[in-house]
Amino acid sequence: MTDRGVAVVRAGALTTVQDEGRVGCAHLGVPRSGALDAPAAALANRLVGNPVGAAVLETTLDGCALRPRSEVVVAVTGAFCPVTVDGRPAAWGAPVRVPSGALLEVGAATAGVRGYVALSGGVAVEPVLGSRSTDLLSGLGPAPLAVGALLPLGPSTGPPARVDVAPQPRPPAELVLHVVLGPRGDWFTGEALRRFTSRPYRVSPHSNRIGLRIEGPALARAREGELPSEGMVLGAVQVPPDGGPVVFLADHPTTGGYPVIGVVRARDLPAAAQAAPGTPVRFAAVRRRR
Repeated sequence: MTDRGVAVVRAGALTTVQDEGRVGCAHLGVPRSGALDAPAAALANRLVGNPVGAAVLETTLDGCALRPRSEVVVAVTGAFCPVTVDGRPAAWGAPVRVPSGALLEVGAATAGVRGYVALSGGVAVEPVLGSRSTDLLSGLGPAPLAVGALLPLGPSTGPPARVDVAPQPRPPAELVLHVVLGPRGDWFTGEALRRFTSRPYRVSPHSNRIGLRIEGPALARAREGELPSEGMVLGAVQVPPDGGPVVFLADHPTTGGYPVIGVVRARDLPAAAQAAPGTPVRFAAVRRRR
């Protein structure tokens, strides 16, 4: 019987298992989680012949290294990085066959932050609440990768894509986040609201899967005290007492008491996942679609 699995040789700074996330669990206090750059994860799956929702590995900044126990097809997408098989250069953004026992090395990102490693059959860890995703906030799902761990793989479901290299967007030189203002705009001064959508910001190195922290002009409040806890959504821009905006990402808490000055539209969040610390950020106000 074929041993469908890969051994972790190098875990990297933070490598987690991610799929499309846990939908419909917010009432339990459970975030959605899932791949931060969902289009990149879906593309990696398509390249190796997996369904788009199969579980992949999400790397952070410095990649990872894996050794499969049987031949697998692998694709790396998201952040640009070198890929090698037993020390020989391999394609990034394309399906690559990795023989049993060979060392697949996904190197450090040269542009972007998060890479996606799809393996034929998908990572077949046990699902929790309908998802195989690692949730760093609640601790649900598999732990982040560690050296020596063995990840099971499912059976291959389809042939790899017939492409040389799949086109992908480059990480943003400037991150433009289109935001619907509110619902708590009345908690901020008029000057703070103008500043929020007119002044430049930058990505903080303290960002993570829970939230993209933004450095720049502080947003002053017009009210004292705190709100009672209320529901939070993906893309909500919460402003804690220090006045620095935080854009909630996939592992965000489901409730919070700091006022939300706006909500970033979902289509902008994959680019936010690839914005490296120091990337300029601009918030652009848009009207809510009816």
